[in-house]
Amino acid sequence: MFRKILVLLIGLAFIPLAASAATAPSIKGTFTEVQGKEFKFDGKTVEVIEFLSFYCGSCYRFEEAVPVVKGNFPKKVNWKTVPVYWGQASTKPSEAYFLAEEAGKGEEMKKALFRANFIDKKDIGNVEVIESLAAEMGLGFDFSRKLRTGQKAEQARKALDMAREYGVNETPSLVIAGNLLTSPHSLNHDLSALKDNAITIIGSILKK
Repeated sequence: MFRKILVLLIGLAFIPLAASAATAPSIKGTFTEVQGKEFKFDGKTVEVIEFLSFYCGSCYRFEEAVPVVKGNFPKKVNWKTVPVYWGQASTKPSEAYFLAEEAGKGEEMKKALFRANFIDKKDIGNVEVIESLAAEMGLGFDFSRKLRTGQKAEQARKALDMAREYGVNETPSLVIAGNLLTSPHSLNHDLSALKDNAITIIGSILKK
């Protein structure tokens, strides 16, 4: 009887270890596991949260890499954009993105804000500048009213709080599968390396 009980206890001891191994697979690439956040993968798609700033030149340049990362895994990457602002930068670009996203035109607004800032050299903190961008994509009076009254100001502040929760202190930064943080800092500030690293991480998750 004692022997049977001993065997049973030994078997039970290994169950948590097996479960733990299943939820925390060995993943390739360079990343930091975010404390307090869980690894999440439903076996089909990998979530990627991109923290960016519309005032950030590296974020603007990294936009060319985003379709490449997605293109390596058709329909298997759920990409989410979370715009943040640093220091005294205006919240209005972030608010504009959230309003446009709500109208199904988030990607258009993202491109328009980057273009206005880095190519056209316009002040994207200026409400009138943003309104002109919105008008070009068919967003009119209702968009302007919500932007001017700060309807998405709280969401913009929460986005910054979210970045802090994940330990993000530079942009662009990616959080992959819930708790895997990668940024240019750990890759010698090489944006091409960030792109390749994201592909490596996502690829190793999808193979599990």
